[in-house]
Amino acid sequence: MPNASTSPAAAKPVKSLWAGSLAHFIHDGCSDMLYLFFPLWQAQFALSFAEIGILKTLFSGTMASLQVPASSLAPRLGAEKLLAWGTLLLGAAMLFLGNVDTIYFVGFLLVLGGLGSSTQHPMSSALISDAYEQIDLRRKALSTFNVAGDLGKLALPATGAFIVSQSNWMSAAQAAGVATLCIAGWLFFYFPHQKPSLSKISSAPSEQPTAAIGGWLNYKPFWSLSSIGVIDSATRMGFLTFFPFLLQQKGGSIADTGIALSLIFAGGACGKLACGRLALRIGVLRSVILTEIVTALCIVSTLFLPLLPTLLLAPLLGVALNGTSSVLYGSVPELVPPTHRQKAFAIFYTMTIGSGAISPFLYGLAGDVIGLSQVVLLLACIVLATLPLTLPLRNRLRTEGT
Repeated sequence: MPNASTSPAAAKPVKSLWAGSLAHFIHDGCSDMLYLFFPLWQAQFALSFAEIGILKTLFSGTMASLQVPASSLAPRLGAEKLLAWGTLLLGAAMLFLGNVDTIYFVGFLLVLGGLGSSTQHPMSSALISDAYEQIDLRRKALSTFNVAGDLGKLALPATGAFIVSQSNWMSAAQAAGVATLCIAGWLFFYFPHQKPSLSKISSAPSEQPTAAIGGWLNYKPFWSLSSIGVIDSATRMGFLTFFPFLLQQKGGSIADTGIALSLIFAGGACGKLACGRLALRIGVLRSVILTEIVTALCIVSTLFLPLLPTLLLAPLLGVALNGTSSVLYGSVPELVPPTHRQKAFAIFYTMTIGSGAISPFLYGLAGDVIGLSQVVLLLACIVLATLPLTLPLRNRLRTEGT
């Protein structure tokens, strides 16, 4: 984690970074454990690709649609308290998910879990961003925060695959629920009677933007960055939703799927750190362009490689799929005034998670019509649409290493 002493002045950054990173770890871990369950749910409940996509959309769509409302509640209730309550709600949803026998109840609990997860990204990101005002320290802190999420994606699907191999998917969901509830309890203990830390910012006269909509429309580089995030997220969520089915076509087992997902997320954790450093060396825009091109090439490669080479490719695929995100997240504070950071993160996450929520359903519909292989090829082509969107950012973001 970024260096910070234990002095009182450094206590808030350290505390915010630990809380945000731990919440990111468990929320992203639970979210990506769902990919492991999709083939099992398809077999148990006789679902089509489109219906699998709907299940993913229920969770991610709820999470995306409530990002901005959650950020609006922070000044009144406190970001720390919202983060703890959201984690508690996610834990309860995962725990009850292990006791369902109908797909309709699964859908209801996914909505409930998405509601809980809606608090995590805007609250954690704003807490950490506000705690580290120096740009370089903030970038490192947000990079650490993002890596914590990828470590959760690595740990929970791998653990879930092991539990499924020994028992069933319901036991894996229950274990994730218990772990999430424990972290929620820790957050309540870690921030006892915490006053709303962001209320000062939100209630200050300087933060009441005049003509809010018109003001936000003037932040063109921010919208360009968010559009890149939309395509990047839609590609990542769409591919990961159907990647387990692609492995099945190659003869892969549930254990192979768990290993592949873990390798992808391990690569993602390394990729976020590596691409963050790469952005400092060659520039933000060049690093985004490079990772998106590699993403397209890796996705196409999974269509033609046998099972074992696909597993070996998984870490590089993870680096490419996730490498762009840390660079994008870390650049958000540079494109809006400090007083608008919390809302900017909420808008950014709403757009990116929203696109990731919708894309599995749309790609699922396409998969039922044109086939899984053609959908994967389509994903590889669409990710390249990010390249022209980097042009408006040339004068606002670092273009070369310093």
